[in-house]
Amino acid sequence: MRLKKAASAALAGVMVLSLAACGSSSEETTAAETQAEETTAAAETEAAEDASGEAEETAAATGEGIAPEDLKIGFVYIGDENEGYTAAHYAGAKEMQEALGLSDDQLIVKWNIPEDETAADAAMDLADQGCQIVFANSFGHESYIIEAAKEYPDVQFCHATGFQAASSGLPNMHNYFTSIYEARYVSGVVAGLKLNQMIEDGTITEDTCKIGYVGAYPYAEVISGYTSFFLGVRSVCPSATMEVKYTNSWASFDLEKEVADALISDGCVLISQHADTTGAPTACEAAGVPCVGYNISMIATAPTQALTSASNDWGAYVTFAVQSMIDGTEIPVDWCKGFSDGAVRITELNEAAVAPGTAEKVAEVEAQLASGELHVFDTSTWTVNGETLTTYKKEGSDIEYISDGYFHESEFASAPAFDILIDGITTIDN
Repeated sequence: MRLKKAASAALAGVMVLSLAACGSSSEETTAAETQAEETTAAAETEAAEDASGEAEETAAATGEGIAPEDLKIGFVYIGDENEGYTAAHYAGAKEMQEALGLSDDQLIVKWNIPEDETAADAAMDLADQGCQIVFANSFGHESYIIEAAKEYPDVQFCHATGFQAASSGLPNMHNYFTSIYEARYVSGVVAGLKLNQMIEDGTITEDTCKIGYVGAYPYAEVISGYTSFFLGVRSVCPSATMEVKYTNSWASFDLEKEVADALISDGCVLISQHADTTGAPTACEAAGVPCVGYNISMIATAPTQALTSASNDWGAYVTFAVQSMIDGTEIPVDWCKGFSDGAVRITELNEAAVAPGTAEKVAEVEAQLASGELHVFDTSTWTVNGETLTTYKKEGSDIEYISDGYFHESEFASAPAFDILIDGITTIDN
């Protein structure tokens, strides 16, 4: 996959709604909507034309290289180790530390940093402490990280889930994400096999095979995620349908539990989520309903009902970026990888809950995704109003997302772009 800086700039406006990453506040996402509306079509068109020309993967050089023992690495986190999204990011940091043989005092973490000027202060303090590279993990941190990048041009700043690095013009500002939709697809296969088992043993019937999905916000990041999960389910259990209900929050235990309870009461026989807490699995364990989580394993929360979770391995990027500092090589302005690079995965299968043969099927599907044999958004597997789509462009953009029989998610920029409501899925207003 060749990520192009110009294409990233073209998509910055039209895709900003997709980038409301876990941990972002509703105020920040509202601001993002406003910024997207103000982006001019002319600027997008110019950037798209550049992307279709000679533009190659563009990056900022990190300099002459730094000896591993001389490195200091900073992290600005929206939460702490008790919150799933941040826990996954910190696990990636520790993975990098082990892989590169760094000591504990070479990593400096700023925990529970809100999406306000505190984030800029935290990033600048890390730079003042001698960190040559700083990572931030929440969407709402981005404008403040850009402030820090302007003040400290010799420090590299890497921001997860953002979109402004390419358009900022700063050589030391970078965005990264993962192809998490691939892991959601695989977790959907796990769920579909469980539904088949439930149909076979008479727990449910094919015409009552309805999944519930606890979504955060109705943005492309979430839509891409629940659609890929659903397509994974449908690949093995074609009678399944899905009902999506939003919490309008990235991390609220009470809201997530409440929405999961409501979906179960509405006849959903399996629950999944794009939300950061254990609220939904808690509801599922109490109700005896199987569930698929996000970020971290939910087996400890729902020992009899949790099947697996879709998860990012942020260590793939953090290790790559820090190794680039050591080598003195370039860090791409925009990075996104999936199974082929070990950037996404599903957590351990709960042998007490998954259907027989699940591990074997998972291995098969993961291999197909890694090799490129399988495309999650293959247009032959889904329709809109009964029709197969052969073209899809964002308003104000000339970028064609559908070609070669599939929607090219996260190939023009790291941000999720799929925002289509397909047949078989319904959404419920709160």
